[in-house]
Amino acid sequence: MSNFSYSAFKTILSHEIKNYFRDFQWNILSPLVNTLLFIFIMSAIESYYSFVSNETSYIHFLIPGIIIMVVMQSSFNHLSEVIINMKQIGSFNDYLTSPISRIELFFSLLFSSIFVCLSIAFINIVVLLIFYNFNEINIFSSLYFLILTILIFASLGALTGFLSFTWDIQSAISNFFIIPISFLSGTFFSIDSINENWQFIFYYNPFYYLVSGFRNAFIENINLSYYNHLYIISVTTIFIGISIFIFKKGYKVIN
Repeated sequence: MSNFSYSAFKTILSHEIKNYFRDFQWNILSPLVNTLLFIFIMSAIESYYSFVSNETSYIHFLIPGIIIMVVMQSSFNHLSEVIINMKQIGSFNDYLTSPISRIELFFSLLFSSIFVCLSIAFINIVVLLIFYNFNEINIFSSLYFLILTILIFASLGALTGFLSFTWDIQSAISNFFIIPISFLSGTFFSIDSINENWQFIFYYNPFYYLVSGFRNAFIENINLSYYNHLYIISVTTIFIGISIFIFKKGYKVIN
Protein backbone atom coordinates (compact mmCIF):
# COMPACT_ATOMS: atom_id res chain seq x y z
CA MET A 1 0.00 0.00 0.00
CA SER A 2 3.08 2.27 -0.02
CA ASN A 3 2.30 3.41 -3.59
CA PHE A 4 -1.31 4.19 -2.78
CA SER A 5 -2.02 7.90 -3.22
CA TYR A 6 -3.94 8.81 -0.08
CA SER A 7 -3.97 12.47 -1.07
CA ALA A 8 -5.70 11.67 -4.39
CA PHE A 9 -8.07 9.28 -2.61
CA LYS A 10 -9.04 11.96 -0.09
CA THR A 11 -9.43 14.63 -2.79
CA ILE A 12 -11.72 12.55 -5.01
CA LEU A 13 -13.69 11.29 -2.02
CA SER A 14 -14.34 14.77 -0.61
CA HIS A 15 -15.11 16.16 -4.09
CA GLU A 16 -17.77 13.53 -4.82
CA ILE A 17 -19.34 13.84 -1.37
CA LYS A 18 -19.57 17.63 -1.68
CA ASN A 19 -21.09 17.33 -5.15
CA TYR A 20 -23.65 14.85 -3.90
CA PHE A 21 -24.83 16.92 -0.95
CA ARG A 22 -24.81 20.10 -3.04
CA ASP A 23 -27.86 18.77 -4.87
CA PHE A 24 -29.51 17.59 -1.65
CA GLN A 25 -33.02 18.33 -2.92
CA TRP A 26 -32.66 15.60 -5.56
CA ASN A 27 -30.25 13.23 -3.86
CA ILE A 28 -31.58 13.26 -0.29
CA LEU A 29 -35.02 14.83 -0.09
CA SER A 30 -36.41 13.00 -3.11
CA PRO A 31 -35.63 9.48 -1.79
CA LEU A 32 -36.92 10.52 1.63
CA VAL A 33 -40.21 11.77 0.19
CA ASN A 34 -40.60 8.53 -1.80
CA THR A 35 -40.01 6.52 1.36
CA LEU A 36 -42.60 8.47 3.31
CA LEU A 37 -45.12 8.09 0.48
CA PHE A 38 -44.64 4.32 0.46
CA ILE A 39 -45.06 4.13 4.23
CA PHE A 40 -48.14 6.36 4.37
CA ILE A 41 -49.85 4.52 1.51
CA MET A 42 -49.13 1.13 3.06
CA SER A 43 -50.33 2.40 6.44
CA ALA A 44 -53.67 3.27 4.86
CA ILE A 45 -54.14 -0.22 3.42
CA GLU A 46 -52.50 -2.18 6.24
CA SER A 47 -55.82 -3.44 7.54
CA TYR A 48 -56.46 -5.14 4.19
CA TYR A 49 -53.13 -7.00 4.15
CA SER A 50 -53.11 -10.55 5.47
CA PHE A 51 -49.81 -10.61 7.34
CA VAL A 52 -48.47 -13.95 8.54
CA SER A 53 -46.64 -12.72 11.64
CA ASN A 54 -48.37 -12.02 14.90
CA GLU A 55 -45.22 -10.57 16.46
CA THR A 56 -45.06 -7.33 14.50
CA SER A 57 -47.26 -5.08 12.40
CA TYR A 58 -46.95 -4.93 8.63
CA ILE A 59 -45.60 -1.36 8.78
CA HIS A 60 -42.80 -2.39 11.14
CA PHE A 61 -42.07 -5.26 8.77
CA LEU A 62 -42.13 -2.90 5.77
CA ILE A 63 -39.97 -0.01 7.00
CA PRO A 64 -36.58 -1.82 6.93
CA GLY A 65 -37.39 -3.18 3.47
CA ILE A 66 -38.22 0.30 2.17
CA ILE A 67 -35.00 1.75 3.61
CA ILE A 68 -32.74 -0.87 2.07
CA MET A 69 -34.65 -0.62 -1.22
CA VAL A 70 -33.82 3.09 -1.33
CA VAL A 71 -30.18 2.30 -0.55
CA MET A 72 -30.02 -0.27 -3.36
CA GLN A 73 -31.32 2.17 -5.94
CA SER A 74 -29.29 5.13 -4.64
CA SER A 75 -26.06 3.11 -4.59
CA PHE A 76 -26.42 2.10 -8.22
CA ASN A 77 -27.61 5.49 -9.43
CA HIS A 78 -24.92 7.44 -7.61
CA LEU A 79 -21.83 5.97 -9.24
CA SER A 80 -23.37 5.19 -12.62
CA GLU A 81 -24.65 8.77 -12.96
CA VAL A 82 -21.42 10.31 -11.67
CA ILE A 83 -19.21 8.43 -14.13
CA ILE A 84 -21.47 8.89 -17.16
CA ASN A 85 -21.82 12.59 -16.37
CA MET A 86 -18.02 12.94 -16.10
CA LYS A 87 -17.64 11.20 -19.44
CA GLN A 88 -20.09 13.52 -21.14
CA ILE A 89 -18.52 16.73 -19.84
CA GLY A 90 -14.98 15.40 -20.38
CA SER A 91 -13.77 15.46 -16.77
CA PHE A 92 -13.37 11.67 -16.63
CA ASN A 93 -10.42 11.96 -19.01
CA ASP A 94 -8.72 14.20 -16.42
CA TYR A 95 -8.94 11.40 -13.88
CA LEU A 96 -7.53 8.89 -16.37
CA THR A 97 -4.54 11.08 -17.24
CA SER A 98 -3.78 12.02 -13.63
CA PRO A 99 -0.92 10.24 -11.79
CA ILE A 100 -3.23 7.80 -9.96
CA SER A 101 -4.17 4.26 -10.85
CA ARG A 102 -7.64 3.27 -11.95
CA ILE A 103 -7.89 1.07 -8.87
CA GLU A 104 -7.38 4.13 -6.69
CA LEU A 105 -10.03 5.94 -8.73
CA PHE A 106 -12.45 3.05 -8.31
CA PHE A 107 -12.04 2.82 -4.54
CA SER A 108 -12.30 6.60 -4.16
CA LEU A 109 -15.64 6.55 -5.95
CA LEU A 110 -16.75 3.43 -4.08
CA PHE A 111 -16.03 4.92 -0.66
CA SER A 112 -17.83 8.12 -1.61
CA SER A 113 -20.87 6.01 -2.45
CA ILE A 114 -20.64 4.22 0.90
CA PHE A 115 -20.60 7.55 2.73
CA VAL A 116 -23.48 9.18 0.88
CA CYS A 117 -25.70 6.08 0.88
CA LEU A 118 -25.15 5.46 4.59
CA SER A 119 -26.15 9.09 5.09
CA ILE A 120 -29.34 8.50 3.11
CA ALA A 121 -30.13 5.39 5.17
CA PHE A 122 -29.45 7.25 8.43
CA ILE A 123 -31.68 10.18 7.46
CA ASN A 124 -34.51 7.82 6.47
CA ILE A 125 -34.20 5.86 9.71
CA VAL A 126 -34.19 8.99 11.87
CA VAL A 127 -37.24 10.48 10.11
CA LEU A 128 -39.21 7.21 10.24
CA LEU A 129 -38.42 6.75 13.92
CA ILE A 130 -40.35 9.97 14.53
CA PHE A 131 -43.52 8.26 13.32
CA TYR A 132 -42.87 4.61 14.23
CA ASN A 133 -41.18 3.21 17.30
CA PHE A 134 -38.87 0.19 17.28
CA ASN A 135 -37.97 -1.32 20.64
CA GLU A 136 -34.34 -1.90 19.73
CA ILE A 137 -32.19 -1.58 16.61
CA ASN A 138 -29.03 -3.61 16.21
CA ILE A 139 -26.61 -0.93 14.95
CA PHE A 140 -23.82 -3.34 14.04
CA SER A 141 -26.09 -5.67 12.09
CA SER A 142 -27.79 -2.83 10.21
CA LEU A 143 -24.44 -1.28 9.21
CA TYR A 144 -23.13 -4.68 8.16
CA PHE A 145 -25.98 -5.32 5.72
CA LEU A 146 -26.13 -1.73 4.52
CA ILE A 147 -22.43 -1.72 3.64
CA LEU A 148 -22.69 -5.06 1.83
CA THR A 149 -25.67 -3.72 -0.12
CA ILE A 150 -23.86 -0.52 -1.05
CA LEU A 151 -20.73 -2.41 -2.12
CA ILE A 152 -22.73 -4.65 -4.46
CA PHE A 153 -24.91 -2.00 -6.08
CA ALA A 154 -22.24 0.71 -6.16
CA SER A 155 -19.86 -1.74 -7.87
CA LEU A 156 -22.55 -2.52 -10.40
CA GLY A 157 -23.18 1.21 -10.85
CA ALA A 158 -19.46 1.88 -11.36
CA LEU A 159 -19.30 -0.97 -13.86
CA THR A 160 -22.31 0.39 -15.75
CA GLY A 161 -20.91 3.90 -15.82
CA PHE A 162 -17.47 2.70 -16.89
CA LEU A 163 -18.71 0.62 -19.81
CA SER A 164 -21.53 2.84 -21.07
CA PHE A 165 -21.56 6.31 -22.57
CA THR A 166 -25.26 7.21 -22.69
CA TRP A 167 -28.07 7.57 -20.19
CA ASP A 168 -30.13 5.07 -22.19
CA ILE A 169 -28.03 2.12 -21.05
CA GLN A 170 -27.94 3.34 -17.46
CA SER A 171 -31.71 3.83 -17.42
CA ALA A 172 -32.32 0.43 -19.00
CA ILE A 173 -30.24 -1.37 -16.38
CA SER A 174 -31.88 0.64 -13.60
CA ASN A 175 -35.44 0.05 -14.85
CA PHE A 176 -35.12 -3.58 -15.92
CA PHE A 177 -32.68 -4.92 -13.35
CA ILE A 178 -32.08 -2.73 -10.29
CA ILE A 179 -35.67 -1.66 -9.59
CA PRO A 180 -37.17 -5.17 -10.06
CA ILE A 181 -34.50 -6.61 -7.76
CA SER A 182 -35.14 -3.98 -5.09
CA PHE A 183 -38.90 -4.55 -5.30
CA LEU A 184 -38.94 -8.35 -5.57
CA SER A 185 -36.42 -9.39 -2.92
CA GLY A 186 -38.77 -9.48 0.02
CA THR A 187 -39.06 -5.72 0.40
CA PHE A 188 -42.86 -5.65 0.65
CA PHE A 189 -43.71 -9.22 1.54
CA SER A 190 -42.73 -12.24 3.56
CA ILE A 191 -41.46 -15.33 1.79
CA ASP A 192 -44.23 -17.27 3.57
CA SER A 193 -46.79 -15.44 1.43
CA ILE A 194 -45.21 -16.84 -1.76
CA ASN A 195 -46.43 -20.05 -3.34
CA GLU A 196 -44.23 -22.91 -2.18
CA ASN A 197 -43.42 -23.81 -5.79
CA TRP A 198 -41.69 -20.43 -6.23
CA GLN A 199 -39.99 -20.03 -2.87
CA PHE A 200 -36.82 -21.69 -4.15
CA ILE A 201 -36.10 -18.54 -6.18
CA PHE A 202 -35.60 -16.58 -2.97
CA TYR A 203 -33.34 -19.23 -1.49
CA TYR A 204 -30.85 -18.53 -4.31
CA ASN A 205 -31.42 -14.78 -4.37
CA PRO A 206 -28.57 -13.03 -2.47
CA PHE A 207 -30.51 -9.76 -2.41
CA TYR A 208 -33.30 -11.45 -0.46
CA TYR A 209 -30.79 -12.28 2.28
CA LEU A 210 -29.62 -8.66 2.32
CA VAL A 211 -33.18 -7.45 2.85
CA SER A 212 -33.91 -10.16 5.43
CA GLY A 213 -30.68 -9.53 7.31
CA PHE A 214 -31.27 -5.80 7.45
CA ARG A 215 -34.86 -6.37 8.61
CA ASN A 216 -33.55 -8.66 11.33
CA ALA A 217 -31.66 -5.69 12.80
CA PHE A 218 -35.04 -4.06 13.47
CA ILE A 219 -37.47 -6.81 14.44
CA GLU A 220 -35.20 -9.82 15.08
CA ASN A 221 -37.46 -12.59 13.86
CA ILE A 222 -35.31 -13.76 10.95
CA ASN A 223 -32.15 -15.75 11.48
CA LEU A 224 -29.58 -16.13 8.71
CA SER A 225 -27.29 -19.11 8.80
CA TYR A 226 -23.53 -19.06 8.46
CA TYR A 227 -23.90 -20.23 4.86
CA ASN A 228 -26.23 -17.33 4.08
CA HIS A 229 -23.63 -14.85 5.32
CA LEU A 230 -20.89 -16.60 3.39
CA TYR A 231 -23.08 -16.53 0.28
CA ILE A 232 -23.74 -12.79 0.31
CA ILE A 233 -20.12 -11.98 1.18
CA SER A 234 -19.01 -14.12 -1.78
CA VAL A 235 -21.47 -12.32 -4.08
CA THR A 236 -20.18 -8.96 -2.82
CA THR A 237 -16.58 -10.02 -3.47
CA ILE A 238 -17.47 -11.16 -6.99
CA PHE A 239 -19.13 -7.84 -7.87
CA ILE A 240 -16.21 -5.83 -6.52
CA GLY A 241 -13.70 -8.12 -8.24
CA ILE A 242 -15.41 -7.79 -11.63
CA SER A 243 -15.52 -4.00 -11.28
CA ILE A 244 -11.84 -3.83 -10.32
CA PHE A 245 -10.93 -6.03 -13.29
CA ILE A 246 -12.87 -3.88 -15.75
CA PHE A 247 -11.49 -0.64 -14.30
CA LYS A 248 -7.95 -1.98 -14.45
CA LYS A 249 -8.34 -3.42 -17.93
CA GLY A 250 -9.82 -0.15 -19.19
CA TYR A 251 -12.13 -1.65 -21.78
CA LYS A 252 -13.83 1.04 -23.93
CA VAL A 253 -13.15 3.82 -21.47
CA ILE A 254 -13.19 6.62 -24.01
CA ASN A 255 -15.78 6.67 -26.73
